[in-house]
Amino acid sequence: METVGVPGLGIALEVDSPGWPEEEELRRMASLAFAAAWGELNLRTPAASEVSLLFTGDARMRRINAEWRGVDKPTNVLSFPTGPNPGDGSLPPLLGDIVLSAETLAREADLENRPFAHHLSHLMVHGLLHLLGYDHQTDEEAEEMERLEAAILARLDIPDPYGRSETDRY
Repeated sequence: METVGVPGLGIALEVDSPGWPEEEELRRMASLAFAAAWGELNLRTPAASEVSLLFTGDARMRRINAEWRGVDKPTNVLSFPTGPNPGDGSLPPLLGDIVLSAETLAREADLENRPFAHHLSHLMVHGLLHLLGYDHQTDEEAEEMERLEAAILARLDIPDPYGRSETDRY
């Protein structure tokens, strides 16, 4: 377990596909993204918890997506929380898993004319929010999650991925 930017929060990292930055850079990006989320959400420091990140490709992501969601195609990010958020500020020993696909992220970054690193940071934040109990099943949930993502990314000097101006954010 490697310490990241949030004391007490560790990261298990696996890269099983080409197209990703070096592991050290992925760890640095995750550290910054998670620390920005902790700051924006005003979360207390966990006693000890871990997030698992799998950096894979479209083939494996397609299999995972088909197995767990019944959707036979790759996607950009999947999150697997270990359980419901206890709501008391504590975290389980394993917060959950985030799986990301290099090819899908690269295609989306190109289509959106965004730097790959910005899109990757966005999806790491998105995945972490899911692990923390946030969702986007309703319009209200989606608006809240997008607002949080934009605010967290602003802490990293990454523009709002939803294209809103600074005055539209809040």
